[in-house]
Amino acid sequence: MSQLSANEKANARRRGLQAIAATIGVAALVWGGWHWVSGRHHVSTDNAYVMGHVLQITPQITGTVVAIQADETDFVRAGQLLVKLDASDARVALEQAQAQLAQTVREARALFANTGALAAQVKLREADVQRAQTDVQRTQDDVNRRAPLVPSGAVSQEEFQHISAQLSAAKSGLNVAQAALDAAKEQFNAGQTQTEGTRIESHPNVARAAAKMREAYLGLQRVSLLAPIDGHIAKRSVQVGQRVQAGAPLMTLVALNQLWVDANFKESQLNELHIGQSAELEADVYGHKVTFHGKVAGLGAGTGSAFSLLPAQNATGNWIKVVQRVPVRIVLDPQELAQHPLRVGLSMDVTVDTADQSGKNLADTRREGAVSSTAIYDTLQAAADAEVQRTIAANLGTHSAKP
Repeated sequence: MSQLSANEKANARRRGLQAIAATIGVAALVWGGWHWVSGRHHVSTDNAYVMGHVLQITPQITGTVVAIQADETDFVRAGQLLVKLDASDARVALEQAQAQLAQTVREARALFANTGALAAQVKLREADVQRAQTDVQRTQDDVNRRAPLVPSGAVSQEEFQHISAQLSAAKSGLNVAQAALDAAKEQFNAGQTQTEGTRIESHPNVARAAAKMREAYLGLQRVSLLAPIDGHIAKRSVQVGQRVQAGAPLMTLVALNQLWVDANFKESQLNELHIGQSAELEADVYGHKVTFHGKVAGLGAGTGSAFSLLPAQNATGNWIKVVQRVPVRIVLDPQELAQHPLRVGLSMDVTVDTADQSGKNLADTRREGAVSSTAIYDTLQAAADAEVQRTIAANLGTHSAKP
């Protein structure tokens, strides 16, 4: 009886081991089939992080903060006021530049008016020369008629000397008139060099003063710091009453609707990665409940260590090989990103389907258009030009003078 029980136990143990072996074999076959069909076409990494456009809000001029219109975690629209600086100095500078432009326009008007007066003076001297030439010719004719009559006594010697003296005086007058005409022409030419080929509005002095006024106008507008794009505020360090310098960081603006993932794959995985391949991503913040879908947008131009602040010097000391990683940019589906918002710096698990090998490893076409742009500053130059034109027109007089 005991011998039978031992045999039954051995058989049961054998059947159990066979079942386990069969299960393992089936599992191995299933895994092998999955790996051959699909698994071998996937590469994954958990060394991946959410990245995005992080903009530092910095002033273009020095000033004192008088108002802060946005705080940490606030959502702002492009063009919305974030920080306002004291405008007193900028307003005084604009008034000075405007007054200087007005004075320069009036000085240019005087130059053009003086050129016209010099032109009239030239015409007057030309008339004097013509009159002097007429006097010389008339007196010369009188001398020519009287000279043959002097020997016969029909014309006295005294009368002939008198008319000869008049001829000398007429010639001297002609020389004086000609010298005055030459001087008037020189003055006109000198004055014309200040106005030739231009108008009052485009005179170099006026253009220089107008540029100064545009600079002062833009300086006044720059006391208001605007949001260049839509985004959320982070790292606000500015306080009311603080004196800030141009270029000092005041706060950070993060565009959470324009995020991507930098997945750092091992160098041994790069050969299978190509632009355009699809990817599935999971964020630690959502876990397995949410799966993001994206595409490989490009592979980095170098490893992370190559661009580090202190790159490795592998030619010195003892060398230990370390597997390098290359950042691979993966763009996310905007709709999924809107439904499940992410934050910059969050960890991600990335799996890329490498079955499609038709894409390229490196981009070889030039990007068309700007990567990122803003239009909030486009109106500033037009407004500055309009203000300059109003100042010029107010001091131009009834009409624009021409050379």
